[in-house]
Amino acid sequence: MNEMNKILDTYNLVAGGVVTLLAAIFGQYWYLFAIFLLLNLFDYITGYMKARKLKKESSSVGLAGIIKKLGYWIVIATAFLTAFALTALGKDILNIDLSFLALLGWFTLACLLINEVRSILENLVEYGLDVPYVFIEGLAVTERLLNEKTNNTFGNGEEMEEKSDE
Repeated sequence: MNEMNKILDTYNLVAGGVVTLLAAIFGQYWYLFAIFLLLNLFDYITGYMKARKLKKESSSVGLAGIIKKLGYWIVIATAFLTAFALTALGKDILNIDLSFLALLGWFTLACLLINEVRSILENLVEYGLDVPYVFIEGLAVTERLLNEKTNNTFGNGEEMEEKSDE
């Protein structure tokens, strides 16, 4: 029994350390980034499964997929860093409350989460698995609501186009 306690203590120490590190890096909602990373892995695996079944395996396509995933992480980091910088600029120098810009990072993460799930589902369908329609349709509804909320929060860009035309 003493050996089992040592194993559990070691597991708790490692798991606690990992969670603490993730929370320190990604903040209170670290688990959303962990989910995105897991979805990246699932997408890569299901893409490989599909390619293998269709006999279209290619190391260059696989490498391009990995680079694309890294690009997504750069987009997310850029969105959060931009929001942080502009919020600080507004608060510290311009005396303007730009705290709503924190939503840039969260909307970006949400959109990329949806894209990853869509890609996983597409891979599974092309592999030959039946994906419940309710899952696919629910994802479409979620994407539509997210786009509406984004347009309501940040506008749809038409205002900027009108100003640039003047």
